[in-house]
Amino acid sequence: MSQKPYSKDIARVVEDFLINDDWNYSFDEERGLFKFGLSLKSKLKSINYIVDIKTDACIVYATAPIGADAKNREEIMTMAEFICRANYGLKNGSFELDMRDGEIRYKSYIDCEDQLPNEAIIKNSVYITAMMFDRYAPGITGIIFAGMDAETAVEISERDDEEGSAPSSGGSGDLFD
Repeated sequence: MSQKPYSKDIARVVEDFLINDDWNYSFDEERGLFKFGLSLKSKLKSINYIVDIKTDACIVYATAPIGADAKNREEIMTMAEFICRANYGLKNGSFELDMRDGEIRYKSYIDCEDQLPNEAIIKNSVYITAMMFDRYAPGITGIIFAGMDAETAVEISERDDEEGSAPSSGGSGDLFD
């Protein structure tokens, strides 16, 4: 396998964050990929991260341990609608749905062209990804396990936020185990 070009400087900043924030991770030096998991205090229980280092960017992906049933067209379409509704108005990142296999992931992109991100920017991208899965877990699980419609799933997911009880983007709060 040939080595994929990536910025070693960006990789160093990501690794510094992971070390300083006490994460257990692996790094694929051939492909410029960091991998690690996180336990959540939500219905999803955990997510798996991949931080993809490019020559001019850093992309933080997290995937849910469950997904929509790719063989169930109605469920896939409901999840696609849910993702569109959930993404509307998000400021940092977005949910994605692989229509082929039902995988649900969240992506946060850091533009590093002509600049290196600092650890705070990396931390924000990692933490916001977890917070979004925590926030929208009731909707994701409601669609998959209870046949909930997309509009109701988003309303239920965002209800806590409107009541002021959801975690803020300023820290992890009770989000992590």
